[in-house]
Amino acid sequence: MGSLKWLAGLLGWASMGPLGGLLGFFLGSAIETYIGVSRQLPGDDSSSDAYSGKGYSRGGSYSGTSGRGYGSRGGYSATEQRNSFFMSLLVLSSAVIRADGRTHPSELEYVKSFIRNNFGENAVPEAMRILEGLNSKQVNIYSVGPQIAANMNYSQRLQLFDYLTRIAAADGDFSKSEKDVLEAIASVIGLTSSDASSIIAMFYREADSVYSVLEITPSATDDEVKAAYRRMAMKYHPDKVATLGPEVQKAAAEKFRKVQEAYETIKRARGMS
Repeated sequence: MGSLKWLAGLLGWASMGPLGGLLGFFLGSAIETYIGVSRQLPGDDSSSDAYSGKGYSRGGSYSGTSGRGYGSRGGYSATEQRNSFFMSLLVLSSAVIRADGRTHPSELEYVKSFIRNNFGENAVPEAMRILEGLNSKQVNIYSVGPQIAANMNYSQRLQLFDYLTRIAAADGDFSKSEKDVLEAIASVIGLTSSDASSIIAMFYREADSVYSVLEITPSATDDEVKAAYRRMAMKYHPDKVATLGPEVQKAAAEKFRKVQEAYETIKRARGMS
């Protein structure tokens, strides 16, 4: 017991790339869980919620895809969107964590906390094991990115990028190399450069960062500042990522607040009403 999920992961990786590898890993885990349940004595109530035919269901962790793998065409349920988000963030988390050549405990703790709050305590050990495996490989973000761009809506990709940026800032030392990797990720997952710069500016402080948050320059008129604020407030409203869980909505609300703070800072500096 235990080797099936790794074999499934390797087969998925070979056939569908990194995201396919993670999906294979979780499907293998689900099968192992089912095998373990089927071997329990009849009448053992502990098996009642261990397997639901769709992957893990206990503790709020992985919940399967009901026969539609990541990357298939058609609509996705809220659960499927969360699972796609989970797999994507692990792959890209590895790229950001390794960007400055070091693995900081504070960055790993941020990842653990995010997974725990969104997918349940049971998801943390497996996620960390997958992340450790990814950290020993050379993850090609240019092959992973198009899969993510094709299967996540724009608001979800924005929130994924926000999460990755928070990893870079978790150790209090947001380096230029991390910023470069994040800008590359933004490009391959299909974010506009202005959106990427806006999110990065919330954590990577430069002289004109408050203007970058609103995706404008210091030369913008007062009317352009007001229009930019209205546009950004609509773009980053937490309701746009409601299907991804409370922790993701919390992060979206904080980003929304940073947009408001940038606007208020500019208003004070200019004496705007």
